[in-house]
Amino acid sequence: MRSKPVALILIVLIAAGGAWWWKSKGSAPDAAAASAPARAGSATGSGAPQTVGVFGVLRQDVPVSVEASGTVASLDSVDLRAQTTSTVREVLIKDGESVRKGQLLFRFDDRADRANLDKARAQLTRDRATLADLERQYKRALELKSQNFISQSGLDTALANLDAQRALLQSDEAAIQSAAVALSYNEIRSPLNGRAGMVNVMVGTLVQANASVLPLVSIAQINPIGVTINLPETQLADLLRVTRIAAAGQTRTEPLTAQVFLPGAREGEALKGRVAFVDNLVDSTTGTIKVRAEFDNARQLLWPGQYVRLSMTLRTIKDALVVPQAAIIQRSTDRSVYVVGADKTAVLKQVQVRYSFGEMAVVDGLDASDKIVLEGKQNLRPGTPLREQPAALDPAAAARRASAAVRGASDAASGAAK
Repeated sequence: MRSKPVALILIVLIAAGGAWWWKSKGSAPDAAAASAPARAGSATGSGAPQTVGVFGVLRQDVPVSVEASGTVASLDSVDLRAQTTSTVREVLIKDGESVRKGQLLFRFDDRADRANLDKARAQLTRDRATLADLERQYKRALELKSQNFISQSGLDTALANLDAQRALLQSDEAAIQSAAVALSYNEIRSPLNGRAGMVNVMVGTLVQANASVLPLVSIAQINPIGVTINLPETQLADLLRVTRIAAAGQTRTEPLTAQVFLPGAREGEALKGRVAFVDNLVDSTTGTIKVRAEFDNARQLLWPGQYVRLSMTLRTIKDALVVPQAAIIQRSTDRSVYVVGADKTAVLKQVQVRYSFGEMAVVDGLDASDKIVLEGKQNLRPGTPLREQPAALDPAAAARRASAAVRGASDAASGAAK
């Protein structure tokens, strides 16, 4: 008896479901027909224009530069040590003093060496007198031999004594030179122009030759000065291309220049120099190559051991098309930008990024007259109507920032040419 109510309920549910299915099937074509115009309107780009910020493509010369942190290093330095054992008689230099090549820095007690030089000179004078006597004896022996008063062996003995004395005279002259050299070790002069470090001896200090102690003083060349950096080996081809041109003496329109930016310096303030050395070996452990640039340091703004940032201009891209990197849309390996078309609609153009610097990039695939969409590109589709307004990025300011490296490279080139 209980199975009858259950069967009745099932029949009611099946009937209700059939009625709902029939109703929804009849209304589906009407909904599809209603939505078709909307899709068609979206596909054809109809609708209210979308406001976007646009930026005009810049055309200018762009330097291709590499930048790295490096260390300032003196191009020439020396540790001065004693070459004789003596005591310091005079110290003619102060800590940190600028010195000239040949300037006298230290004097040692030279009394013993001066006495040895005088002794060698006296020995030379004595042996010269002996040589004169032997020359007279040889002349007399020649006369006696011509008269057959002495034998040939007596004449030969006189000649041998004369030759031996002449050799002894040469030895005396060498001894004088040796004593003079030993005496010269008692004065130490600067072998280069530079700046002295801390003086490590005082008057009366005993110094010893070849002693493994602190040097008397260290001198480092300050002007000119070098900056050494390590660049990735991927930059080696451009480096070698430019340095080979310089080595061959060919005419160059863009010299290999360098700029060093000092810590705390104002924007755009940099020292200009030239690249003077590229190492002959790539470090296989780091994949880098050592490069050194030289700078005029008359104002002594660079100091050995200082940590600075160096920029080098390897080449220049002429008449490059420059756009903000923020305008470039990246999809996998593709790069594209939205451009305002002639009919004021969005046009998607494929571009190739040749070089990036700061917030700008050099691209191929655009025209100099193109206006690219910088703001509001996220919701665009090809064919979307556009309403233009200048982008928040000021074109003039962007041009100045984009050309800052160009001006720096030009200044460096003129400085190198002068």
